[in-house]
Amino acid sequence: MKKIEAIIRPTKLEEVKASLEDAGFNSLTIVDVKGRGQQKGIIQQWRGQEYRVDALPKIKIELVVNDEDEDKATDVIVSSTRTGNIGDGKIFVLPVEKVIRIRTGERDGKAI
Repeated sequence: MKKIEAIIRPTKLEEVKASLEDAGFNSLTIVDVKGRGQQKGIIQQWRGQEYRVDALPKIKIELVVNDEDEDKATDVIVSSTRTGNIGDGKIFVLPVEKVIRIRTGERDGKAI
């Protein structure tokens, strides 16, 4: 099993959720986060003053999938979030050793 963590633009959340659901990935966790990438934030103006915003609001989506679904899930996320501009986000894929559904005690593949 794999855990997929995707950091995306907040404006792309609904599109990603719909695309993942259409592809059969219904279970996910969504977290509001702040961060910065290579661009090191952005410079904005307010009342004639320039200031740097170096922790931009983003959304982190987490889902656990079977090994054979990893490419499908990441492809769905990429295709529904890519704008071609800096700040589109990142996807991290991590191994998952064990999953347990608390309610039923099911484990691993049956629990996701």
